[in-house]
This record gives sequence, C-alpha cells and structure tokens, in this order.
Amino acid sequence: MNTQLLNRVFSVTPAEFEALALDMFRFQVKHNGVYAQYVSYLNIDVNSVELIEQIPFLPISFFRSHRILVDNDKHEVIFSSSGTTGAESSKHYVKSLAVYEQSFLEGFRLFYGDVSDYCVLALLPSYLERDGSSLVYMANRLIADSQNPHSGFFLHNPNELVEQLKHLEKIHQPTILLGVTFALLELASKHRLNLKSTIVMETGGMKGRGKELVRSEVHAILKQSLGLSSVHSEYGMTELLSQAYSKGEGVFSTPPWMRVLVRDPYDPFSYLPNGRSGALNIIDLANINSCSFIQTDDLGALHSNGTFEVSGRMDGSQIRGCNLLVL
Repeated sequence: MNTQLLNRVFSVTPAEFEALALDMFRFQVKHNGVYAQYVSYLNIDVNSVELIEQIPFLPISFFRSHRILVDNDKHEVIFSSSGTTGAESSKHYVKSLAVYEQSFLEGFRLFYGDVSDYCVLALLPSYLERDGSSLVYMANRLIADSQNPHSGFFLHNPNELVEQLKHLEKIHQPTILLGVTFALLELASKHRLNLKSTIVMETGGMKGRGKELVRSEVHAILKQSLGLSSVHSEYGMTELLSQAYSKGEGVFSTPPWMRVLVRDPYDPFSYLPNGRSGALNIIDLANINSCSFIQTDDLGALHSNGTFEVSGRMDGSQIRGCNLLVL
C-alpha cells in the first residue's frame, strides 16, 4: 500500500483534490493491471492526462468479471453485491478493512457527528440474509461504536423495532434508523409513528420487491406514516469505500475525498454541465487499492456547489453504449 498517498486522502482539501486525483490515477495505472490494460486499450497516453476530466473511468461492470486490485495482492475480504436474478454479482476485493473503516467512520462523523451520540438501528433484511455486504459491515461497526444498549439489527421482528422506536422517542434518545427502502416502506404501511428524535435514513433497494418508486414518492410515504419532516439517504455501493449522504430532498453531499461527475450517457468521454441529467462517474480516493475512478450505471445531475441527485438507472441500450470497450 502506498502509505504516503493514503495519508493525503483523508486530509485532502478542495484545492488539493485534483492534484491528488491525478497522482492516484498514475499510481493505479502503474499498479492495477486491469485498469492499466483498460487505459491502454483506449490508447490514452498517461503522461498527457492533466485534468480530472481526461481520466478514464472504469465501467462498473468490470467488478463483475475481473479482480480489481493493485499489485494483484492479497485481500482481507470480498464485498459482493446482491445482483439481479441470473446476473453475476459485483465483487470488491478489499485489501485493507482499516481503510474502509476510516472512510465510513470519518464520513459519518463529518455529516452526523460522533456516532456515540446516537442509538443506531439497522433494518437491512435483504443484506443480512446474504454474505459479503459492505453495508452490513458498516452498520455493524456503527452499532458497536454507538455503545448504546438499544442499538442493533432487526430482521424478522418489526413489532420489536416499533416498540424500540417508541421507547427511544419517549426518552428523547437521538436515533438513526438505517433501512433498506422496501423494508422501510413495509414498516410504514403497517405502523403509524411520530418520530421526532429519530433520523430515518434509506439506503435504496427495491429490486424485485414490488413497484419501483422514485425517491420523492418513497420519502412522501415515509414522512406521512412515520411523522417525519425529512428523510435522509445514504448513497454507496459495493464497488466504493465511501458514502455520500442526503439530509433531505434527495440532494447528496460527498466527503472531501469523493467527487461526482456527470457524463453523457451515450458518450462516456463527454461531460455535461451542472443541472443536466446524465450518468454518474464517481471519484473515490479511498479506493486506493482497487480503482478510484468508477463509471456507474446511475443517472443523476450535479449542482454548482458539488452536491448531486440520483434520478434512476441507465437502461440496456445506454449501458451498451457506455461499455463498448470490454477486456
């Protein structure tokens, strides 16, 4: 691991971000064989890359077919995505869990303060029922670090969760309920609550679990049934080691070591101006040991202050248009 480079990641300032991203690009081209081959196939001269917009972003589908890891080194854990029926799951070979922990703990602290101030409840049934979830790993660490006796996971015990929420509201305990979307909607369909001390944070996730709803529809249902003024959201994925957070209205902010660009869905090397909807490219500098430059299949728009929104997923024709180059 390049310790000198890693030490710059979590202290990076906005003014330093581009220089660090370019240094990360050169490091990963040199040490990540899959990424180096991809860049070579694009016939890109590494030395001519002087701007973030000139950096090639690796299509996220490569995590389904390749081992993306610097120096083809040993890994501590493999995080995997849930995938869809018949589709290959993404696999993220994580060389250092310590880097992942530093990223999500510092990111959480940046947006919400010390986790020990909260009771942390996790409603993540689809993730708990399989191995290799990076979200479950994060939730488990947040629960432990909260040091609150009421913190914990809830799988098949929604009534217990409701009673727990009512008790925490009664004692005015600041609480975070981290939940997958379909489970939160199920909770809201069966219970009426008035949550004033609780932050409800949805993580997405409706695959095969009923009608797909846009985020504004989900939030409207949750606010009405659970007595919320706003619904928070977490944006992360198996292939990343960092998360973006929204404190309402689906507008996400990133930690300093993460940045979002919006590309033309039909031309992966062309970028769109702020406010225009396109496909999301993610720079995650915490991904020092795999690839920090990910071309996702999510659609969204970027605002002038660096915040962004997610509006949906690319359809099959758009994905094919972006992934014409496959190793």
